[in-house]
Amino acid sequence: MEISFISQNEEQTADIAARLSELTQIGDIWALHGTLGMGKSVFARAFIKNLTDAEEVPSPTFTLVQMYAAPHFEIYHYDLYRLEKPSDIFELGVEEAFYSGVCLVEWPEKMEKLAPRNMWNITFEPEKNGRKITISADDEDKIQRLQQWQNVK
Repeated sequence: MEISFISQNEEQTADIAARLSELTQIGDIWALHGTLGMGKSVFARAFIKNLTDAEEVPSPTFTLVQMYAAPHFEIYHYDLYRLEKPSDIFELGVEEAFYSGVCLVEWPEKMEKLAPRNMWNITFEPEKNGRKITISADDEDKIQRLQQWQNVK
């Protein structure tokens, strides 16, 4: 299943992220695809802020991962842009994070074949004066949650 939105600005991207954050569950991995400057960090920041009391949500560009406490799980925000080789993800604690928390992963393609198969995929692409944001899921549970979310929004 796939749903697309056009975002004209950062506020609209943040709104989409905040609304999507409300359907997340433990074990969800949100793979954020797109080139530099497309809105991945804006999306991640709004997603995290909607679920936590974090005032600051810095990009983990240099630390590669930041963690945040939400009421029912930990949120792990990964920025893999500087990842040297795919196997380095294991040094970042992904095994535990992928199963016991909620993960936002910028530059998921850096994981190559080590990327989990059952991820939410969010793709950011240029679209006239804005961004096209496409949310897709293949897993039946995610498809049902996305359909319910779409009917409520």
